[in-house]
Amino acid sequence: MHNTIITKKTVTFWNHFKTSHPAAIQLLTFFLISNGVTLFQMVMLPAIRHIFRFTSLTDTAFQILPLGHNPDGSVYYLFNYAAGSIETGGGGGLAYFLSIEVTLLFAQIINFFLQRNVTFKSHSSIIRAAVWYFIAWLIISIGSAALQGLYKTPIYNFFIGLLGETTGMTIADFITVLINCILSFWVFFPIMKIIFRKGNNEK
Repeated sequence: MHNTIITKKTVTFWNHFKTSHPAAIQLLTFFLISNGVTLFQMVMLPAIRHIFRFTSLTDTAFQILPLGHNPDGSVYYLFNYAAGSIETGGGGGLAYFLSIEVTLLFAQIINFFLQRNVTFKSHSSIIRAAVWYFIAWLIISIGSAALQGLYKTPIYNFFIGLLGETTGMTIADFITVLINCILSFWVFFPIMKIIFRKGNNEK
């Protein structure tokens, strides 16, 4: 009987909180879904990267859009994935770039539908929302790729040197995904509030 009263009070409080603080509920739901998608990416990235290791793409450099020079005088590329495996001092090549982008693509498709239907409960045009979501994702991906040139190599070198090749690579994968997700989280939330307006445009 006592537990039933507590349960009813909890449900009543929660329903009142949802009604009184819809923005806070949206942010909490967005946060929980984003963390679930992050865990999915952390599992998926090492798996895809392992598949690409059996191709010649690791030895194919992907260094485009020079933006200036590093302190050591080398060229700073927006997309800087030098040929060769990271374990041997390379940048992972085209294989690493594709691993990151394929992982992000699958994760964002899942994220799009969950955020639209669960977090924002949107009834707006799914095609229009998908187009704007893709544009936002493209811009964020380019920004994340540019920032990766600053932190990717130091992170992998540190953890490989500290924990060895296998464990170090896995931990570095997780850290890289986590940084990308944190950046996406704070940029995507205000964008999604605009994209996933509740108005039913079809009607």
